Amino acid sequence: MGDPTRRYPPPVGSILVLHDFTTADITRIRALTDEIEAATGVAPFGDDAWTGMHAASGRDRGLLADSGAAYAHLAHHHDDEWSLEVAVRSLGAADERDALIAAALDVVAAESGGHVTYWIHHATDADDASARRAGFTLERELLQMRVPLPLADPPRWPDGVTVRPFVPGEDEAAWVEVNNRAFAGHPEQGAWTVEMLRAREQEPWFDAAGFLLAFAADGLVGSCWTKVHPPQAPREPETLGEIYVIGADPSRQGRGLGRALTTAGLAWLADQGITIGMLFVDAANDAAVRLYEALGFVIHRTDRAFGLRVAAST
Repeated sequence: MGDPTRRYPPPVGSILVLHDFTTADITRIRALTDEIEAATGVAPFGDDAWTGMHAASGRDRGLLADSGAAYAHLAHHHDDEWSLEVAVRSLGAADERDALIAAALDVVAAESGGHVTYWIHHATDADDASARRAGFTLERELLQMRVPLPLADPPRWPDGVTVRPFVPGEDEAAWVEVNNRAFAGHPEQGAWTVEMLRAREQEPWFDAAGFLLAFAADGLVGSCWTKVHPPQAPREPETLGEIYVIGADPSRQGRGLGRALTTAGLAWLADQGITIGMLFVDAANDAAVRLYEALGFVIHRTDRAFGLRVAAST
């Protein structure tokens, strides 16, 4: 396990680099991100960050400003790939954000380097400028799309397909295999492990009843995993029902399975009394965007992923 008090030389001020996350660390970080989400309506971190804080592997790194008003998380779930997210209490604190980003890149360099994806949720012009000052270039855009529920039409399954909920302790290996085939080459979604899935199963929001698996005669062919987001007044006064992960085996694509999985997940969410469906989709995935638009989804916000390859320190 790493030394939780180790410091790297940041360019501005003093920043504590966390290798191991204590309960007190996570509570402090959660309080900061909850405050930011309440003020902006946008959660600064995705699930990878929170899973990494609880993981026993110790691969993730956290960078906490001494002020306690800013925090950056470096997720390191895949070799040679880091994911960076930053939370700053003051929207105008450009210097503090820049210092955290620079310090995070120093950490990556000190730990053999690699490709860094800097995620900015609900990106603004100021966020874009901050990323570019650090040397990042835009690589991807992620659309958050929403649709009123319930949909007018029920799911229409291809012939021979049956559906049931995920069973913890039984379905992990099959799901990981099919998901990783469906997202082969995807920088985040295509490299799940059974351990990562089991870690998600421990999250308080996990509900196996809303994790739908589609089977054909030869086994699992697709899935739609949903997630319920409680209201976050005043900016998000309604419960959101998310299509969290959805994928079909490549051998089944073009047969209507993706549309059926999407509508089935949204129908399950509507049955829980949820009136707003939501999902994230890569803006470059034209086929998926067209499908979701045909179901009534519209773009609610855009997240951006900036990339930078960091050389190892010498």
